[in-house]
Order: sequence, then C-alpha cells, then structure tokens
Amino acid sequence: MHYIKKLAGQTALYGLSSVVPRLLNYMLVPFHTRVFNQPEYGVITEMYAYMALLLILLTYGMETGFFRFSSNEENSNTTYSTAFYSLLTTSSFFIFLMYFLSGSISTALGYPSNPEYIIYLAAIIGLDALSAIPFAKLRLMNRALTFSMVKIIGVVINVFLNIFFIKICPASPTLSGIFLTSGSLVQYVFISNLISSAVVIIILLFISDILPTTFSFGRLKELLIYSFPLLVSGLGGTTNESFDRIFLKHLISTDKDPLYELGIYGSNVKLAVLMVLFIQMYRYAAEPFFFANEGKKDSKSMYSNLLKYFVVFTLLIFMGVGLFTDIFQFLVGKDFREGLGVVPILLLANLFYGIFFNVSIWYKLTNKTWYGVYYTFSGALITLILYFTLIPVIGYYGAAIARLVCYIFMTVICIVGGQKHYPIPYDFKRIALYIVSAIVLFIIGYYFTIPNKLLAYTFRIFLISGFLLVVFFTEKFSFKQILQFIKHDS
Repeated sequence: MHYIKKLAGQTALYGLSSVVPRLLNYMLVPFHTRVFNQPEYGVITEMYAYMALLLILLTYGMETGFFRFSSNEENSNTTYSTAFYSLLTTSSFFIFLMYFLSGSISTALGYPSNPEYIIYLAAIIGLDALSAIPFAKLRLMNRALTFSMVKIIGVVINVFLNIFFIKICPASPTLSGIFLTSGSLVQYVFISNLISSAVVIIILLFISDILPTTFSFGRLKELLIYSFPLLVSGLGGTTNESFDRIFLKHLISTDKDPLYELGIYGSNVKLAVLMVLFIQMYRYAAEPFFFANEGKKDSKSMYSNLLKYFVVFTLLIFMGVGLFTDIFQFLVGKDFREGLGVVPILLLANLFYGIFFNVSIWYKLTNKTWYGVYYTFSGALITLILYFTLIPVIGYYGAAIARLVCYIFMTVICIVGGQKHYPIPYDFKRIALYIVSAIVLFIIGYYFTIPNKLLAYTFRIFLISGFLLVVFFTEKFSFKQILQFIKHDS
C-alpha cells in the first residue's frame, strides 16, 4: 500500500498549488460579498461561468493528450512544443476575435454598456489556456513545488489587486484619480485577474527546461485525434458544472430578480469549494500516476484501492463542511446566506464528480476517449431537462439538484462501460456502505437540532467519528497498521 502514501504525498504537495491559491482566492468571497450587492456579484458569477466553458474549448483536451504522448524524454519535448504552439495560435485568434465582437456579445448578454467585460475575459481565458501546457510539463517533471509556487504567486497578485482597486483606491482621491476610470468597480475584478494571468505566463516562459523548441505536424495530428473527444466531453462536462449559473439567469421565475438569485447561488457554490479543492489536488497527482502505472501487474488493484480511499476522504469533507455550515456561512456576506441549503447538495454533487474522474480513467488508458463524449453529453442532456423542469419552480435548488443527478448518472454509466471494456475490481459494496453511512449520519446531524452550540458541535464530531469507525471496522484496520502505514518509507 506504499503507493497510496506516495500518491497522498504528491496530492498534498500539489495541494500547495490548489489549496493555498484557492484559500487565498477564497478571501475574495467574503470580500466581494461585502462590497458588491447581489446583482453585481451575479454579473461576476455569470462571467466566470462562461470562462469555465471557454477555457475547456481553448485547451481542447491538450493537457491529457500531452501526458498520453510524453512516454519518454524525446517524445516529451516534441509533444510539449507542438501542444504549446498549437495553444498559442488558437488563444491569440480567440482574443482578437472577441475584441472585435465584444460589443455585440456584451449586448446579447444584457450588458450593452460594458463591452470591456468581454475583452478582459477573453484575454484572461487566452492566457490561462496557454499556460495549461507549461503547467502540465511541470507536473510531468514532478516539479510540484515549482508548480505550486507559480500558482500561488498568481493568486496573491490577483487578491492584492482586487483589494487595491476595489477597496484602497476608492478611499484615496489621489489613487482613484490615477488608477480608476469611470464605470462599475466590477470591471476591476477582471482587470486584477488579467494582470495576474499575464504575470504567471511570463514566469512560466522563463522557467528553465520548459521553453518550447520544436514543432511536429505529425504529433499535432496525433494529439488532436486523441484529444478531440476529450474536448467534446469536456464541453459536455462544463454544461453539467457551469451552466447552472448561466441558465439560472434565464430560467428563474419572472417574479424574482435573475441577477439577485444568481448572486445568492454563486456565493453558496463557493462554500462547496473544499470538496473541489481536494478533487483538484488529487487529480493533479493521480492523472500522471494512472498513466505511469498502466499495464503493471497490480495496476488494477491499485486503481480499485485508490477509488475506495478517495471516497472515504471526500465523504469526510462532505460531513465536515455540511454539518458545520453554520460556521462556514461567515465566509459569505450576511445578505447572501439565504441559499445555504444548497451547500450539502452541491457537496454531494462534487463528490460524485470526483468518483466519475476516477472511474473514467479506463477510456483514457484504452484510447477510447469517445466514450467520454457519450457519458458527458448524456449527463448534459439530463442536466438541461432538469434545469428547464426544476429551476422555474424551485429556483437555484433546482440547479443544485440537477448537478447532483447528472453526476450520479454519469458515474453509473461510466462504471458499466468500464467493467465491460477495462474491468477494474472496484469494491462497490464497501463504497456503497460508506456513502450510505455518511449520508445517514449527516441527515441525523443536520436535522437534529440542539440549542446549545457546544453540545451541537460535539454531537456532530461524534457523528463524523462514527463514520470513521465504520470505515476502520469494515477495512479491519488496527492502530498498529495505521502507525506502520504512516512510518512506511515509500
């Protein structure tokens, strides 16, 4: 089981690039929800929802393709250069296209006076897409610390500039006259992000060993053939992940302010971020691990164990955040807390998204990436049906439920396909036991009201401990085994 400790160590190290930046970025949630009203925050939520979709489009699966075709150092250099120049070309074209269409797009979105939103957003997306391959090269080279530090630098710049432009400058007539222009302060959220993205790509381009040197049309063809299905499935996946914030504005009941509801929902989506943080950390470490161990004698057994312990850890996050939302609520402004009820639903949805990532490795390892298209677009279809059915009736709760149902469905059909084409002996009985146990204990803690805060928190900790006992007894862990695992030199 040493590989689990090794992967856990890599996950923790990549956590520097995921947790620390996200936590720093998370400072912007209490900040933004206290300086912007709900409709203004709704604008920010909508713009970043589009960003998630367009970033998938602009990277078009090249990151995973890069890992797939970088089997040795020679292939790695050629693949890196080819992928980098491909993204440079498409990102540049996208930025120029959006610049000329910014007026029409901003009018269509309902912001005719703010075409600059589109220009800033396009530049951010283009730069972030271009940085994907240099970051992937750092992961391939196991330069996790460098990877993390570059990410952290970018986020620190973004957070500082947000505070500088939105809080410090307006309070100083001198600074305001120098740095601020007319218009809404919302634009400075995007300006801050743009500056930080530009700094990050400059740093990446000057880090040794990752500057591109060659280009191969043959390798580009291989990359595109392999990655195109990942692009299509990624677009479908983004429909499931981000379109809730896009459709909510258009499907919400007419007696409500769409941007107000979007602002409420968008801020509470952020409260489910801890689950997303861990999944991103795990994904950074696990994806190269899956490819590196393909074909080894015990690889399928390793994949099976990783899924099981991944589920256990994410369930702990689900219970920890879900049972203590009355503490986490202070991360958003007081006027945004009416939507706290969606947080447990979103946590579960993110959990199943993480399970889907694990079980979907089968079609990436077997080059059957078109299955990803089938799964994600099947999920997207269900998502859209539920959006149109539920959002007009129950508002943003409908969006959250749609996301959960979608990821459960995608996980199930992916497991069925995987067991047919690339069977991995997942322990579904234990996984199901852990999921059901955690949900039951969560429901008890969530709905059982104890007036005394200290007793309430003690009771919730007791429930989380109860879940851990279920895991320990089921896995037949002893205290001695746990100590040996911790001390084991991988």
